[in-house]
Amino acid sequence: MEKIFEHFTVAILKLNKLVQKIKTYEMEEFGLKAIHVMCGYYLSEHPDGLTASELSKLTLEDKAAISRALIAMRKKGLVAYDPKTYNAEIVLTDEGRRFAAAVGEKAARAVEAGSANQTDEERIEFYKKLGAIVDNLTEYYYGNLTKGRERKSNGQNSTDE
Repeated sequence: MEKIFEHFTVAILKLNKLVQKIKTYEMEEFGLKAIHVMCGYYLSEHPDGLTASELSKLTLEDKAAISRALIAMRKKGLVAYDPKTYNAEIVLTDEGRRFAAAVGEKAARAVEAGSANQTDEERIEFYKKLGAIVDNLTEYYYGNLTKGRERKSNGQNSTDE
């Protein structure tokens, strides 16, 4: 019997761990951490700036981690914002844009390595299917599992419908 659950979860976990290791390795030369990769990426995609809250949502990182990441990036002259202003817009500095460009090049090499032996069509189809799996599991979690928890907390049995 094929162990679909095991193969899927182990593959996803390995992929995540490898991506984190690659980010960590690539950030060593900048004296930064893995979290800074996505901060630099999203800030480069939004040249007019983002708030820490928006960056937190985009990167799927908690606000405290984003706050620490931004402090480190500000100290290195990569981002500019007023730390005393609530919901301040964070923008890349000129040095930050160079950093983001270097990160983009590194990311492109990693994606190319990960996509080796795949045609463009296969890669596109893979990302499409992976996106569908994420959408399906999101619906499963928010549409089914959390509703069951809400029914239980309201004193309803899931069979009481």
